[in-house]
Formats: sequence, C-alpha cells, structure tokens
Amino acid sequence: MADTQSSTQQPEYPENIDAAVLKIAGVVILGVIMSILDITVVNVALPTFQEEFGSAEDPLAYSHVAWTVTAYTLALATVIPVTGWAADRFGTKRLFIVAIGLFTAGSVLCAAAQDINQLIAYRVLQGLGGGMIMPLGMTIMTRAAGPNRMGRLMAILGIPMLLGPILGPIIGGWLIENASWHWIFLINLPIGIVTVIYAWRALPGDRPEPSESFDVVGMLLLSPGLALFLFGVSSIPEKGTFADPRVWVSMLVGALLMLAFVWHSFRPEHPLLDLRLFRNRELTISVIVMFLFVAAFFGSLLLVPTYFQQVRGESTLNAGLLVASQGIGAMVTMPIAGRLTDRIPIGRIVPFGILGILVGMFPLTQITSETDYWKIVLALFVMGLGMGGTMMPMFTAALKTLRHHEVARGTTLININQQIGSSVGVAVMSVLLTNWLPPQRIWYAVVGSWDNPELVPQLGGQRVIDAFLADAGEAFASTFWVAWVLMLLTLIPVAFLPRRREKVLVLDTEDATVPPAH
Repeated sequence: MADTQSSTQQPEYPENIDAAVLKIAGVVILGVIMSILDITVVNVALPTFQEEFGSAEDPLAYSHVAWTVTAYTLALATVIPVTGWAADRFGTKRLFIVAIGLFTAGSVLCAAAQDINQLIAYRVLQGLGGGMIMPLGMTIMTRAAGPNRMGRLMAILGIPMLLGPILGPIIGGWLIENASWHWIFLINLPIGIVTVIYAWRALPGDRPEPSESFDVVGMLLLSPGLALFLFGVSSIPEKGTFADPRVWVSMLVGALLMLAFVWHSFRPEHPLLDLRLFRNRELTISVIVMFLFVAAFFGSLLLVPTYFQQVRGESTLNAGLLVASQGIGAMVTMPIAGRLTDRIPIGRIVPFGILGILVGMFPLTQITSETDYWKIVLALFVMGLGMGGTMMPMFTAALKTLRHHEVARGTTLININQQIGSSVGVAVMSVLLTNWLPPQRIWYAVVGSWDNPELVPQLGGQRVIDAFLADAGEAFASTFWVAWVLMLLTLIPVAFLPRRREKVLVLDTEDATVPPAH
C-alpha cells in the first residue's frame, strides 16, 4: 500500500520549480520575514524604550528593557518543541494560520503597551506565535518541494533568514526616526492580515495524524529546560560573567532537565522530540555543523553594526546600510548553492562556503578605529558570498533524508539546535566584547562626547578619546578572532559530510522506519 502510494505521488514532484510551489513559498516567506525582522528591529529600539518608558528621575536600566528581547526568545524556546507534535495533530496549514494570527495580535498589543512590563508580556504572546512560524514554514516547504527540488526551494526560504538581520536595523532605524517606535510593531498588522488570507487560499490542506499521543512528561522536561538554559545564557551579557548565580544556576537546572528529557525520550513510542532521528548519520553531522556555524555567524553578526555605531559614531540607519553588503553577497550565491544542492553532494558545496566566510571575516580580525569603510564593506560582501553557500544547503542536507512523517519533528529538532547555537554565540561574543572594551562608565562618556563636545575636556581632551577608541577597535578585533576560530572549527565536522551522491528518500512514503546510518 505504501509503495503504491509513493509511486503514484512521485509525478507530483517535477524537476523545475513550478507556480504551485512558488505560491506556497510566498506564504512561508511572508511569515518568516515578519518573525525574523521583528527580532532585529526590536534590538534597534532598546535605547528608545529606555527613553519612552523611563524618566530623568527614574531611568530604566538597560537590563530591564532587554527583557523585551529575552521574553520573546524564551517564548520561542517554550513553543518550538511542541510544534512538531502539533503539526502532525492539527495539520500544518491550520497551525501556520494560528501562528501568524498570534504573532500579529501580539504585535498590535505591543504597539498599544503603556509601560515596559506590558510590552514584555505582549512580547511573550508574539514569541508563542513566532516560535512556530519557522519550523512550520520549513515543514510546509519541504513537503511541497519533494527531495529533488528541496535545495532550490530552501534557498528561497534562506533569503529572508539572512536578510532579516541586515534589513532589520535599516527598517527599524527609519521607522523610529521618521515615525515612532509603535510602528515597528504596527507594520506587522497589514502583513499579518495578508499572510493569513494568502495562507488560507494557497496552502494545501494536509491530513492530521491524531493517533499520536502527546508526550506530557517530555514537554514538562524539555520546554522549561530549554527556556531556563537560554535564560541563563541570555543573562550572561548583563551580568558579565558565567559565575553569577542567575547565570549558572539557570543553565545548570535547564541542562539537567534537558538531560532528563534525553533519557526519557527513548521510552515513549512518540516522544515530543524524536532523538532517534540521530541514527541518521547525515542528519547528525548536519546538526553539529549548523550549531557551530550559527554560533560563530550570529555571534559575529552583532559585532559589525555595534562597531559602526559605538566606534565610528554612525547612526542606526547608516550602520544598517553599511552592513547591507553582507546580504547582497548572500543573495548572489544562495540561488546557485540551492541549485547545486539538488545535483551534487553537500560535502562538495559547504566547505567552499565556510572557506568564503573565513576569508571574508579575516580582515575584520585586523579592524581598528580608523579602518577604511570600503575594506569592511568588501569583507562583509565576501562573508555574504560564503553564507549563501553554507546555511540553506545545510538545512537541505538534513531534511532530504527525512521521511514524510518525520519532517515536522526533524524541522523542530533543527530549529531548537539553531536557537541554542545562536543564543550561545551571541552571549559569548557579548561577554568577550564587554570585558575587552574600556570600562562602561568611561565608554558611555566617550560615545556621549560625539553629541556633546563639552565633555571632551572632562575626558582629558581629544587625544585621550582617540586612545579609548583605539582600545575599542582592538576589542572588536579580538572578538572577531574568537568568531573566526569558531568558524574554522566548523571545518572538522564538515569534513565528514557525504561527498558521493546518495539516494534520497521519497517524502511521501508512509514507511515509519528511520533511515539507516550511512
């Protein structure tokens, strides 16, 4: 029966990307753009929130305002593990529409927030919707594409994933400067309405599988464990050390809960997160590569715009425009890498992407407070070329080996891995940069002297300020060295990626076995 079904459904996957698949991709891209842009746009708005919700008599601490980011991240971590089960239970189309609705409603409430605590609470609602969008989108795209077109279609999905962090500061800076902070959330309302209508009309109905029981014990272990671990990691930049109890206690308890989940996950027939998928060698190697890659990439991603703003005195909008060359580079190579992924083994593509990133990032390890902008922009463009040849091919390699019923659980696993890797990378780079920069009190005074020249004599004159800026440039260079070495280490698991063409599985088969280790 399964063989018959597979054979009859094979013709549904033509060689070329057809209009029907592009319609589905359009729905997913709209949702992904909303969720990813929102993260980077809010990062830009943190100083504005301090001014808006605080006062001269009672200023808001940056750590308090940063909870608008942390709360969203923790909500993501809580809901992602449940998404795979919910997609099988209720269907991806219905759940995707619910996720977009939750995210849009949370956006409107955020725009209406009267104080910082309300804003934090509404960001949780946003995160519950946003956390489901990416894994559901990947599941929908994977099932629509079929194994032979997945590389090209995932390359389309990869564009908003890479452009979001780059366009976010540009859009956020423009909206805050020309409108108000409310519009960084209100802009999601029309996009959300269009996406819901588009999804209702364009997404195919899928058959829910309500036979699988919900793993309650797994949820009580994994979701709180993941949230606590990421809470501890997210607290590192604020506390400046791993030794603070809020950091290490949260991380320890979270890690113990996740280890307990690992032990538990092999007991039920349908665990919340199916770790049996790691019997697939190619999936396992891809997950390891992606963890190292996103830790190095997302960790370094925050450094360049921060350098432009805090060392070179550029506005948020100008900093966003200067880093746009990275996205342009990714747009050049991502469609090419997607097409190649469908034709040649992943082990012959990803190494060149990683090497491109290493070549592009190396000049940033030599950065100073006076480095020519054209050198930085060129380095970012080369990094973008490398990223376009790395990120989505890795997603594709992992998902190609999954059978139809495993896709939802596999995308959940990949998204959790990406969330942990990026959070760890950002936290590590933030702590290192903070510790290597001049003392915070002096540094704020130096940055403030750009708009208030009266502070220059109080700081010892322009020569002293230039010395502080030179030290800051060295701090950024040292942090880029750490990101460069971490990216270099990625080449170790990359060496184990398959270099010979292997037979891909038919995504529609109902065979419930896990693909054997290669």
